[in-house]
Amino acid sequence: MALSSSSAPAKGVVVPVPVLALAASAAAIFLFFLVSSLSSSSPSSCTCPVPAATTTTTTTVGAEAYGRIGERISPTAEDVKWVKDQIEANGLRMQDNVLRKGINPRTRAQQLQDLVQFKGISHYEGEESSNHTALPCPGELLVEEHHSNYGEPWAGGRDVFEFLGDSVHLSPDARVLEIGCGTLRVGLHFIRYLNPGHFHCLERDELSLMAAFRYELPSQGLLHKRPLIVKGEDMDFSKFGSGMYDLIYASAVFLHMPDKLVWTGLESLVNKLKPFEGRIFVSHNIKFCSRLGGDECTKRLSKLGLEYLVKHTHDSLLFNHYEIWWLFINVFERSLGILLIRKLTVVIHVRKAGGIMGILL
Repeated sequence: MALSSSSAPAKGVVVPVPVLALAASAAAIFLFFLVSSLSSSSPSSCTCPVPAATTTTTTTVGAEAYGRIGERISPTAEDVKWVKDQIEANGLRMQDNVLRKGINPRTRAQQLQDLVQFKGISHYEGEESSNHTALPCPGELLVEEHHSNYGEPWAGGRDVFEFLGDSVHLSPDARVLEIGCGTLRVGLHFIRYLNPGHFHCLERDELSLMAAFRYELPSQGLLHKRPLIVKGEDMDFSKFGSGMYDLIYASAVFLHMPDKLVWTGLESLVNKLKPFEGRIFVSHNIKFCSRLGGDECTKRLSKLGLEYLVKHTHDSLLFNHYEIWWLFINVFERSLGILLIRKLTVVIHVRKAGGIMGILL
């Protein structure tokens, strides 16, 4: 249709339907990237990492503690106040950390010795000893020795779950991949929250996997959640199928790997990250990237299709501790938005006072 002026008086605005649809799409994409850019405190370029790009997350997150369908992730300020009030109302005071009187107060080492020597307080003998336990568990796991394998309290796993869950607005139908889930210190909380089969993990240590399968999942009543936990080496994700993930995270794992292996893993993970929504979080440090230098790091990430976005810290609920996390996104997410905003031009024909005005969206 040719554009020409007319002597007829203006009656309104003529907007072809296809053009209107394109305009709406462009506006939606523009708003998405505008919100994304405002929500991050870091420029898009990666000079890996920059102190100015640090944000701090606390445990009292109010309404943000709830997922998309109303399920709570983090405790609210009201929750924390409630438990403090209960402690005060009951007149409780912390006492010396010594064994209390009870049926048979024992340390973990003593409990293990008792299991080896006496089995349970009441137990079956002879042929009956193997007919009543559906899933026999080693004594070392029963006394939870593996809870002391992390150099910090086991409760810190909940802190990580709450931080990551709130950061990505986790919902039960999200799909999550952990690299190096160990004995499920963090993973248990994701497995409990997510729909069955939605938590995946790659772990190389056999003893950790035994603790996960033979103690943690059964004792926590989570066998029905059917997490996909795979023993594997060298960042091989071939057994996880072609599904895409909303969240991929590695907690204190990459710092123990050769840089070359980390980059190999990232190259595979990019194709498993959901466009627009998917996030990769890496904790403690990203020396695999910073050792290359800022510019080279950025180029290497860009070549893979990744971009460093921001550095976060989050605090523990129960002890004096914080962790640092680096967030990476799919470069396609940002570049597509910029491309559409710059190159998608929608002209709406406006008849007004005998003339035509083009509006650039």
